[in-house]
Amino acid sequence: MIGSAMAQHLPHGLTEAERQMEYRPPVSNGFTTPPFSDVRTPAEWEEIDGLCVRWEGTWSRSVLREIVRNAKEECTVYIVTENQNSVISHLNQYGIDQNNIVFVDEPSNSIWFRDYGQWNVYTDDVDSLLWVDWIYNRPRPYDDVIPEALADLLDIPLYQTSQAPYDLVNTGGNFMVDGFGTAFASELILEENDATNQYGTSDHSEAEVDQIMEDFMGIDRYIKMPTLPYDGIHHIDMHMKLLDEETLLIGEYPSGVADGPQIESNLNYVLNNFNSVFGTEYEIIRIPMPPEGGQYPNQNGDYRTYTNSVFVNNTILVPTYEEQWDTTALRIYREALPGYKVVGIDCNEIITASGAIHCITKAVSSDDPLLISHQPLDDMVYTMNNYQVDALIKHADGISTASIYWTTDTAQGYSSAAMTLTDPLEDTWTGYIPYQQAGEKVFYYIHAEANTGKQQNRPMPAPDGYWKFKILSDPTGITVAELQFSVYPNPSFGEFSLVTELKMPMTFTVTDALGRSVDNGFVNSGRTLIDLNQNPTGVYILNLEWEGGRKAVRLHKL
Repeated sequence: MIGSAMAQHLPHGLTEAERQMEYRPPVSNGFTTPPFSDVRTPAEWEEIDGLCVRWEGTWSRSVLREIVRNAKEECTVYIVTENQNSVISHLNQYGIDQNNIVFVDEPSNSIWFRDYGQWNVYTDDVDSLLWVDWIYNRPRPYDDVIPEALADLLDIPLYQTSQAPYDLVNTGGNFMVDGFGTAFASELILEENDATNQYGTSDHSEAEVDQIMEDFMGIDRYIKMPTLPYDGIHHIDMHMKLLDEETLLIGEYPSGVADGPQIESNLNYVLNNFNSVFGTEYEIIRIPMPPEGGQYPNQNGDYRTYTNSVFVNNTILVPTYEEQWDTTALRIYREALPGYKVVGIDCNEIITASGAIHCITKAVSSDDPLLISHQPLDDMVYTMNNYQVDALIKHADGISTASIYWTTDTAQGYSSAAMTLTDPLEDTWTGYIPYQQAGEKVFYYIHAEANTGKQQNRPMPAPDGYWKFKILSDPTGITVAELQFSVYPNPSFGEFSLVTELKMPMTFTVTDALGRSVDNGFVNSGRTLIDLNQNPTGVYILNLEWEGGRKAVRLHKL
């Protein structure tokens, strides 16, 4: 048995000693059959009441300290530790009081709370909060019983996939969900539950794995991708993240480097075979996978990742490593999630053990959820028709009122428009934003109040957060001022990603300092790769052209 004295020193993966150990599943103390009714696993961007971390000793405490500092402003932080006085002393030293902190006196083996912690599910979408506990894929018995201790503390029913025919080995870092029955994972979930598994559990086919996940988690579409060659733990949170129901944040390596080719292959598989819950193609946002001292994982560099972030209500905590890369990563998050407080936390210490912020945290979902889900409006061609806004809005005690708040200038405040329940069976509410003139940008959010008085916004940080769309004069009449795009990284060692939200014919030309063309082509929807690897160091000009407009930007090749 591995004792709690080693708690903070165990890596994310197995130690050599653990590889030689016989795995012994823990004794179950919860319900071992599926929940009594259909359930829904909430998405990470939904409201939470608490965030859990494990703290023991000094290793990783700088990361944990900053997680606690920021998370306690948004929710209760549960710190599992046997050394409460030491933790309090350290927090006090850095000006962090004990407000919104609950200490849980329990032993454990490691800090990797994401993998062994509880999973939140709701009955009837927004009704009773239940927890699900999978069989942990590590021989760390103290870790494995943490969900039971917390369930007892918070009086939350606990369901465990520990007994045949429902015995399922799974790990939290390899699970990403959209809140409406779609989940993503690597094929590790299949490998650890087939006939070759080392856990003494049943040999489950993929169909059986899918059925267990549907029964316990409400997952009716389980998307699985091949594991990556250089990610030794095979957890998808190391290279991808759902930012909302139809947006995937994807870690990006330079062409042909490390896990880059397999990530691209997996992404193409998803895009070619699956749409979002709204029936649309997933929107892809790229974010660098930064090197460590110039070395990538295929060169023995640490597996640095920015996708290993965690939502904490109106805040998102993002791992950071080195300023030249961090600046770009934090900007990408702020552009993708306007209004959220984006906080970077130095994770150089723990990334050496193959994990970051997402890996060491686990949420306690709200016990009184007010669910709002809306597909943001696309840019629209000018007409004299108002803009219809539909949203799923649901609370266990019913919705009293719902409204759209909209503006064309956030500095001038928002106007409101009432929404009405148009489809009671689907909990759909509808409202209208008045039509605007061509050239305007419309910013908006949704507010709802339950019959109990519970209130919620989407996006959650509204009015600082919002969705937006533009009013176009015609499908191609885009002015230079209306063009929204980004180029990253810039400076770059040779590869630049051009990302634009415009869906219209556009070409690009890259010229050197003497005005000679070195690259040209068509701009793709979403992302276009500009490859200057074979060109000398220097400044280049990227020229974008479309019907009725032209824009130029400098590219700095290192």
